[in-house]
Amino acid sequence: MRLNAGMLRFPAPLQPGDRIGVTSPSSGVPAALRPRLEFAVGWLRDRGYDVVVGECMDGDDSHVSAPAVERADELQRMLTDPGIRAVVPPWGGETGIDLVDLLDWDLIAEAEPTWLVGFSDLSTLLVPLTVRAGWASLHGANLMDTPYAAAPGLAHWTDLASATGPVRQEQSGVYRTGAFDDWEADPGPTTYSLEGRGAWEVADDDEVEVSGRLIGGCLETVANLAGTPCGDVPGFGRQYAEEGLIVYLEAAEAPAWEVCRRLHGLRLAGWFGHANAILIGRTEAPASGEFTQREAVLDALGDLDVPIVFDVECGHVPPYLPLVNGALAHLTATDNERSIVQELGK
Repeated sequence: MRLNAGMLRFPAPLQPGDRIGVTSPSSGVPAALRPRLEFAVGWLRDRGYDVVVGECMDGDDSHVSAPAVERADELQRMLTDPGIRAVVPPWGGETGIDLVDLLDWDLIAEAEPTWLVGFSDLSTLLVPLTVRAGWASLHGANLMDTPYAAAPGLAHWTDLASATGPVRQEQSGVYRTGAFDDWEADPGPTTYSLEGRGAWEVADDDEVEVSGRLIGGCLETVANLAGTPCGDVPGFGRQYAEEGLIVYLEAAEAPAWEVCRRLHGLRLAGWFGHANAILIGRTEAPASGEFTQREAVLDALGDLDVPIVFDVECGHVPPYLPLVNGALAHLTATDNERSIVQELGK
């Protein structure tokens, strides 16, 4: 039975003075990186937000911050606390899927919506929050990345969370090259070194102008939800069949053969049955021999007769283009324009 039987609900626009909760549904923060956590929390406080940090934060003793029951309880309490208007974990991790069947989705669905913000392993929770509980959720920079300034043309996730009308973003044309910043040596960077140059590319060099409801996330995590109530993207598509979907996916580190298999699995599970377009995030994941990441996508999805746009800034290669799961979006990828406009609250 689909729990999200009614219309999608959007959290109230985030405002200075609102409380933001910090918890780690997957991996915690090791002691060596706590200064970066404190810097990111301070960055939000400097902008007028009241930030409360939970108990599930340990990153030294395990790949998870606490036992699954404790992580689920803290996340659920923050999401359903009417005094908390956003929940922003420090980052993703590996096995956040162990929370999916511990959360009370009925209880969450009945509560006033709260922004859940993040990407990577957090996609495992963002997707069901939208397709099962009926809340819009925000795929964007995690807390540890929050202090970085948005690249030209892109919005910071706080811009979307606080928006009261449409938010327009354009391709940035740049991306980070090289390794992540060394937060252990310097916890305070706020700008990326964006030396790479790249543009959104449409398969078959076609032009795209479509609309649809956004849904998606990190391929390695959301693919494991297919066929479950928490990954019922086909049902979400039927719910919004008149508008259709824009499905976005990005590979964190899986090699091309694995990406190909997972995309075929999502295709077979019906994830693209109502898609008006598919966005593929820029990736540094490896090829499999001579079989490239792009060939993997085209092998699985190239015969769908659905436009595919590559190298969108919605993945593990900064900068970040935040996307709201459930938002009605208008995508343009033509010779003269590369943009996406999200309608917040509709």
